[in-house]
Amino acid sequence: MTDTTQNSPAQRVDLTRPLAFLIRPKRVYEEMTSESRAAWSMPMIILSVTAIIAVIVAGYLKTQAAMMGEVPLPPDWQYWSPDMQQNFMQAQQATQGATFMYIIPLVGVLTSLWFGWVVVGGLLHLGSTLLGGRGSMQSALNVVAWASLPFALRDVLRVIFMISVGHAINSPSLSGFATTSTLLSQILSHVDLFWIWYLILLVIGFTVADGLSRKKASMGVAIVLLLVLAAQGGLGSLMARFGA
Repeated sequence: MTDTTQNSPAQRVDLTRPLAFLIRPKRVYEEMTSESRAAWSMPMIILSVTAIIAVIVAGYLKTQAAMMGEVPLPPDWQYWSPDMQQNFMQAQQATQGATFMYIIPLVGVLTSLWFGWVVVGGLLHLGSTLLGGRGSMQSALNVVAWASLPFALRDVLRVIFMISVGHAINSPSLSGFATTSTLLSQILSHVDLFWIWYLILLVIGFTVADGLSRKKASMGVAIVLLLVLAAQGGLGSLMARFGA
């Protein structure tokens, strides 16, 4: 009993587990499943920290660009009417303060991260249960949190890129390939190699944690993520329209 009590805290702060997970995710999933406890805090803290750093760096670079009179224009700027262009420039000038550069983006990214984690975890748990999975809501949240770790790596790479080129990223992920459809652009802004990595890790996680076959886990994860992408695209498109 004494040994178990002493080992528990060490397991909770095992800083080598994130790296081990990215290398051998199945083995780490198996360890977490055998532990039968909440193990989502470490990856969620890592994701929060990297997201905050990315927002701060992007905000700083946008502020510097605004001070120098450099304003990034939308891809289809040349097709806008003069009134629309004037309204856009006025809106850009009104949103150059710290509230719009730092506070609102920070609140938005952290809300999206934590709320999205719970929603995706709940939807995947429901889908897994319908497909015959034996996992709990806790295990689903564990799987989603750890499967999201590639996004932390993406944040780090984005920070390095922004610092190296000296400006914020205007068209993240694959959104630069969509210049005619706001909805498609918003959807593609979430899709890249890290998103595919995330999908694969979710499939592995629900195969291990819920005892699903690889086919059922793939089907459940694909359906949920497509629904989430559609919702993210629709919400982003709506916000972009209001912003314009």
